[in-house]
Amino acid sequence: MQSRVIQLEEGKDIVVTGGRAGLNKAFPFKLLLLLGFFLAFTVVLFFISVSTFKYYGINSVVTSVTSSFVPCHEKRNDLHKWIKPPMVLMHNMSDEELLWRASFMPKRKEYPFNRVPKIAFMFLTMGPLPLAPLWERLLKGHEKHYSVYIHSTVSSSAKFPASSVFYRRHIPSQVAEWGRMTMCDAERRLLANALLDISNEWFVLLSESCIPLFNFTTIYTYITKSKHSFMGSFDDPSPYGRGRYHGNMAPEVSINQWRKGSQWFEVNRELAVSIVKDTLYYPKFKQFCKPACYVDEHYFPTMLTIEKPAALANRSVTWVDWSRGGAHPATFGAQDISEEFFAWVLKGDNCTYNGGYTSMCYLFARKFSPSALEPLIQIAPKILSF
Repeated sequence: MQSRVIQLEEGKDIVVTGGRAGLNKAFPFKLLLLLGFFLAFTVVLFFISVSTFKYYGINSVVTSVTSSFVPCHEKRNDLHKWIKPPMVLMHNMSDEELLWRASFMPKRKEYPFNRVPKIAFMFLTMGPLPLAPLWERLLKGHEKHYSVYIHSTVSSSAKFPASSVFYRRHIPSQVAEWGRMTMCDAERRLLANALLDISNEWFVLLSESCIPLFNFTTIYTYITKSKHSFMGSFDDPSPYGRGRYHGNMAPEVSINQWRKGSQWFEVNRELAVSIVKDTLYYPKFKQFCKPACYVDEHYFPTMLTIEKPAALANRSVTWVDWSRGGAHPATFGAQDISEEFFAWVLKGDNCTYNGGYTSMCYLFARKFSPSALEPLIQIAPKILSF
């Protein structure tokens, strides 16, 4: 390529060898200049970022980024997950796992959500529930204020329709023998399953032969307004009380602490947790209270009298008739159901309630045979007000 000489002002010459060669020299210079600006910008941005992290804290920056991410296959771990009652009562937990899970209790008394406290009606049965229609009438329309749990062998579990308050309310159950620790195991199993619903505040133990004596509103008000739980607990000096005490119960339980009471009770949530979490008294009663020491009459009354004496009303709210003598109370059938019969049951003696006296001492009664169902249904609107 031929060189050219260009005459400039003031007599200066410049030699140009060609247009493409000039571009080749200018292009690397511009590229280097661009790279320089880019590196300078990167360094400045780096120092700004470091300064920002130091000022605001790197943890807060990272948290704000990661906490908003929820995988599409996972649900948010919000409060609803912890307070929602189990939709299905049947589970695969062992008794030890169940009692451990049920023993959790919030330390704060206030609940950060709208909690409607409920009564858990716990049916400990040896078979089906022949008086279920009477309970259906009692509970109808009050679904937000109660829960139902049934402990029964699978082979004897009745099939309830989807509209029933007993539909799918059976819990995992095992054989419960009268007068033995397996009976208390069943009661603890009922309490533990009911405790899994955070809204259950009061727990009533019933049998298949129990009936209500009042309408739901009266029962709910009586229990929820009480300052005490209705667990019978008294010192019986007879052979059927202190006479059942075993010396090896000490030092956990002395003979002066030995108590007796009705198997059928009502306890609040705090006492229910005390029962299911117990590992101190349980081994003693299991080993040293066997027939003719009937553990279901002694274990809970003794333990709660030692641990929470001020919380007990020291009486039961379930009426029974022991006037006929024997190891079991009287059973009533169709021929017994009348207005006079209920007048006799409800008259009662005075008992204490919240520091005062009342003639309304019982909310439930037993034992009633299946034949009593029809006359009970007929008399309920007039006598029982439901």
